[in-house]
Amino acid sequence: MFSNGYLLLTTKENMMTTEPIPLQSTHRQPLVMVDTALFTILDQRLCLILARRKDAPFEGVLALPGGFVHVQEDADTEAAARRVIHGKIGIDAPYLEQLFTFSGMARDPRGWSVSVTYYALIPSSLLGRNDGVETFPVDALPALPFDHGQIVAQAVERLRGKATYSSLPAFLLPGEFTMNDLHRIYEQTIGARLDKASFRHKILDQGIIEPIPERFRVGAHRPAQLYRLASRMLTAFERRI
Repeated sequence: MFSNGYLLLTTKENMMTTEPIPLQSTHRQPLVMVDTALFTILDQRLCLILARRKDAPFEGVLALPGGFVHVQEDADTEAAARRVIHGKIGIDAPYLEQLFTFSGMARDPRGWSVSVTYYALIPSSLLGRNDGVETFPVDALPALPFDHGQIVAQAVERLRGKATYSSLPAFLLPGEFTMNDLHRIYEQTIGARLDKASFRHKILDQGIIEPIPERFRVGAHRPAQLYRLASRMLTAFERRI
């Protein structure tokens, strides 16, 4: 068994020795990091949250929030991603999913690196003022450093594809929402128009939302029923939207 650059010996009874044996290697270890693609909806458009880098390389350039894995602190790469998001954006992501692993010699000028990437959905209501953080529509992004453009492209493809057969877009909404809110967020996430009547029927048929008793949004028209997710776990549909 290997741990933090050491070989740990175990007995037949699966008992670990108390003295680790250092691994002898002439090879340099790769850089291990996490990068996160954070999505939100602003001005009815699917947007990406970027953070300005504070250190070289690419100091001062907008990039995906990311950082090195802290081996003494992070239980796994998901914990590292959540730490990075909270530290750089000041938010605990309501939905976080592993995307892909990017690796190679050329992706980072500091050397051979491995990045375990994640994408997250952030309701716009959670966003506050944060120096060094900017938001851009996914179809109007600035030039990004490293291989972040490739990461974003894959994250957008995953998000839009998965949105057609799951409750995923609902995680971009606050805890309470109307059916019209949900319809709009699906359209903005997928990037396509959806028939309202058909959408309502399919959503209610899937049972992913539930009405909140005696909770309505009052406006110019008749009060609109407020809903919430029936489960905070991602739910897959039996058929596409």
